[in-house]
Amino acid sequence: MKTFVRWLVAFAVLTEVSAQVFAQKPGEIEIRQGVVEQISAAQIHSNHHKGVGAVVGGLGGLGIGSLIGGGTGRDVAMVVGAIGGALLGNEAQKKHDQPQSAQQVIVRVRSGVLVAITQPVDPRLKVGQRVYIEGSGEGARVVPQ
Repeated sequence: MKTFVRWLVAFAVLTEVSAQVFAQKPGEIEIRQGVVEQISAAQIHSNHHKGVGAVVGGLGGLGIGSLIGGGTGRDVAMVVGAIGGALLGNEAQKKHDQPQSAQQVIVRVRSGVLVAITQPVDPRLKVGQRVYIEGSGEGARVVPQ
């Protein structure tokens, strides 16, 4: 069972490290020019470190379960503790992941295409303003020229 715990901890650490490595995109960033057509209020739900509460809770439950009983009873307590801890940790994390105020900015780029980007509120942005769109996909941001 100790080998299982070591593998579980190693898996959790590698998962977090690989998520951080693959989230980084080195190199050039695409920049487009346009004019703000519309700005509306929105909310952004955080997905940063999703699942960390379950992993930490599971590991804590596993550790507590390992202190109970001996032999097969200890193994059962460890499994139940890991599952229970994962469920409780996930619920605790959900309570702390509150939506953040944001804005949806619709920009008409030079080609005439409308691009909608939801991002944290930037009070510098106004309708009719010339802007840059930096990046693409979920990482795109609208900034004043």
